[in-house]
Parts: sequence; C-alpha cells; structure tokens
Amino acid sequence: MDLLLPVLLAFYVACNLGANDVANSMGTSVGSKAITLTQAVLIAGILEFTGAVWFGSRVSETLATDLIHLEEFAPDLQLLFLGMVSVLLTCGLWLQIATSFGLPVASSHAIVGAIAGFSGVAIGPEAMDWSTLGRISLVWVITPVVSGSLAMVFYHRLKAWILDHPQSQLRLQEWIPWICTGLFSIFGAIVLPTLFANCSIPHLPNHTAMIGTAALGTLGLTALSWHQFSSEKPLERLFAQFQVISACFVAFAHGSNDVGNAIAPLAVISQIRQGDMLIAGNFQVPLWSLIVGAIGIVFGLAIWGKNVISTVGENITPLKPSGGFCAEVATATTILLASRFGFPVSTSHALVGAVVGIGIIQRSPSSPLKFKTLKEIGLVWAITLPLTASISATILAIVRLFWA
Repeated sequence: MDLLLPVLLAFYVACNLGANDVANSMGTSVGSKAITLTQAVLIAGILEFTGAVWFGSRVSETLATDLIHLEEFAPDLQLLFLGMVSVLLTCGLWLQIATSFGLPVASSHAIVGAIAGFSGVAIGPEAMDWSTLGRISLVWVITPVVSGSLAMVFYHRLKAWILDHPQSQLRLQEWIPWICTGLFSIFGAIVLPTLFANCSIPHLPNHTAMIGTAALGTLGLTALSWHQFSSEKPLERLFAQFQVISACFVAFAHGSNDVGNAIAPLAVISQIRQGDMLIAGNFQVPLWSLIVGAIGIVFGLAIWGKNVISTVGENITPLKPSGGFCAEVATATTILLASRFGFPVSTSHALVGAVVGIGIIQRSPSSPLKFKTLKEIGLVWAITLPLTASISATILAIVRLFWA
C-alpha cells in the first residue's frame, strides 16, 4: 500500500482548504480595505503554515481516533486504508466545487460526513463513536453563537469607549496599550502553553517564558502602533493596523484547526503503512504530514483563494476596519479554544457568526445584513454533511468492487 496516492490526495484536500477557507482568515481585512488581496495571501500563508505545524495535531488526533471505533477495522486494515482514501477524495472534490462558486463551506462537516459515510458502508453504524459525533455537532451549533456574541460585545464596547467618543482619535491613542494587551493576552493564554510544552527553553521555566513572550509582543505592538499613530489619519485607517494583527491571529487559528481535515486520514494511512496498531491515546500525528497539509493550504490560498474572500468579506455586510477587527478577534478566540481542546470546528461558522454579530450592532441602512448571502451559505452548510457521507460511501463501494 503505497503512500504516494494518499499524500497527493491529502495535499489536494489541503489546497482546497486553503482556497476556500482563506476567507476565514483574511476575508474581512480585504473586505474592509485594510490590506490588499496580495498582502492577504502573503500574510495568511506564513501564519496558516505556522498554526498548522505548531498547533494542529490535537484536531487531527480527534478525527483520526475518536470519531470511529478503530478496533472494528482491526481484522481488515486494508478496508480502513481504502476508506480513508475515499474520505480524502470526497473532501477534495466537494471543497473544489464549493470554491468554484465562491461559497465558504464547513470543511469540518465534509470530513466528518465523509468518515461517517465510509464507515457505515464498511462496517455499519456500530463503527461510529456516536457520543463523539454528538459532542462535535453540539460544538458546531455553539460556534457561531459564541463567535457572534463575542464580536457583538467587543464591537459594542469599542463603540462606547472609542468610536462614538467626541475625541475618538485621542481616545484610540490612549487605548492602544490596552488593545495590544488584550490581543496578546487572548493569544498567549490559549496558544503559548501548548507551544512551550512542546518546545521549552533550557534553564527557563515555561511560565516565565510564556509571560515574557506575551509581554514582548505587547510592548512591540504598542510601540509600533504609537509610532504609526497620526491624528491626521481618519479613525478607521488607524484601526486598519490592528485589523491586520487580528487577521494574523485568525490565520494561525485556521491553520491550527482545519489542517486536521486534510491530515487526519493521511495520518491513519501512514500508521497502517508502518504496520502499527491503531490505538486511541497512543496515536501520533507525524510532523511530516502536518507539513504536507500546511504547504497545501498555503498553495491553495495563493492560487484560488480570491473567490471566497469576496463572499465573506463583502457580501454579508459592509465592514469597516473597526468592525473587521472585532469580528476577527472573536473568530480567532473561538477557533483557538476549539483547537486547544481538539474539537474540529468550522472556521467559516465562527467568522460568519462574528460578521453577523457586527451587522446586528451596526444596524444602519448603509450597512445592512444581506440575508440572501446568509441563506446560500446556510444551505451549503446544511447539505455538506449528508452529501459528503453519500459520496464517500459511494466511492468506497465502487473502489471495493474494483479492488476485489
């Protein structure tokens, strides 16, 4: 059982993830004109890669070992191999179709649906871990609510403390240190414990290294922001620099969570190829597989990413940099928490929920919520899981006929 085909298919899936989900990290920044499309691709490429390699293994492990009962496949590992190949092919095809229409699909729906579809045909309903599927489904429902609520709170407070103040630019200058502290506190509290647990600094306690890293980041961003501050610039242009930082956090978060959608099946296939027992708890995601997924995501967003950016960044509700900033902070917070605990959530759920939350707070004729776009996105979300389950089951049935 050669690894070349699964590696190519995983790369194909990752490319389509990058093409479709680049909107989740950079769509609001491009939509609010904080950065150009070219800048978005460059920034997202670096951060997506970093998030996938440094913080992406937990979600991959959940999808690979917790969603199905691996012991059911122990008598016939070749069947599991073929099933995971069908999962990769299904997800890649569906993501490519959705991207061609500019629709931000939930890639986590696609991978879970495809795994459920092949396991049902291969073994039966008993192959699925229904409690894990229930928890994942619950998190899917909660994700846009949490992200939207956070975005509403952030934007409401931002308006009250800065945007609606008579001396808004002076207020922003005063609030720069607190904004920077908030950004790095969120990022540091969720991400740094895992990073320093895997890569500690000799002769320096981890908690000291984490606090020092967050403090240096906060001081650096504060100094840069004060240096670039100019009372002659429009307020929203001043917020653009913060939105770029928040977009970086979303790109890192997206890489950390969605890389599992491409790599989990490849990691299972790799372990089968090595002849190792597939046991939940002992399963390790190979570093090289995370790198394959990260490179694929970067390649895909660079080549095909512009279609979905316009849908999320511009076609739900018009966004200014201040609103985009709040939407991105809410999205990054939600997704990083999910990645920290190994839940394969939908980044598009989180970002669309956050953008809708901003639209609710704005409530102005010039910034309406475009319900037609929301209905189209919701429909694609709803059909993804059953559709990918059906496609994966069909592919496996056909492959088994020819393989036999």
